[in-house]
Amino acid sequence: MSTPEAAGRVGLLFGSFNPIHIGHLILAEHMATHTDLTEVWFVVSPQSPYKVGQELLPEPDRLALVQAAIAGNHRLQVSDVEFHLPRPSYTVATLDKLRQQHPATDFVLLMGSDNLEGLDGWKEADRIRQEFDLYVYPRPGHPVVQAPGTRVRVVEAPLLDISATFIRHTIRTGKSIRYLVPAEVEQQIIAKQYWR
Repeated sequence: MSTPEAAGRVGLLFGSFNPIHIGHLILAEHMATHTDLTEVWFVVSPQSPYKVGQELLPEPDRLALVQAAIAGNHRLQVSDVEFHLPRPSYTVATLDKLRQQHPATDFVLLMGSDNLEGLDGWKEADRIRQEFDLYVYPRPGHPVVQAPGTRVRVVEAPLLDISATFIRHTIRTGKSIRYLVPAEVEQQIIAKQYWR
C-alpha cells in the first residue's frame, strides 16, 4: 500500500486524477505552503460514487502519474488507501481508515466551494462536518456557505480553469498537452498512449 507516513496536520485532496494536471498541483502546493498544513496528500480514488461510469485509467497508472508529478516535493505525497477499501469508496470510510493508520495526525479535507455546496449529499456528512476541518477554496459562481457546526476555513488559492476531461479530449484529438501537465506526466501519457 502506498500511504505515506504522517505527522502534524495533513491536507487531503481527493480525486480520480485522470490525469493529474497543473491545476491540482498549484492548488496542493499553495495549501502546503500558505496554510498550517505540514503536507498535502493526493488521495487517488478508484471510483468516485459521485462520478459513476467515468472512464478511468487503471489504478496503478493513475497512481504512477501522480507519483511522477510530485517526485522531489517533500510537502506533497500520494496515497492509494482507497484502493484497499470496499467500493464504491466514501470519504467518511477513508477518513476513518486514515485515522486508524495515523492516530496522531490531524487530517483536513481540502475542497472547492462547489463540493462544499454538495456536502449534504455525502455519506455521514454531519459526522464529517463535526470531526474534520474543511479548508475550502472558492470557485467562481459558488459562494462559500457555512452550515452550523461546520469547521470551515476559506483559503484563497490560485485556480486554473483546466479539467482532466479537457486534457483527455485534447489527447484524443492529437493536440499538445504541454504545460497542462508536468513534463514527466506528459512523457508517460505519450509513451503509454493513454486516451488514444
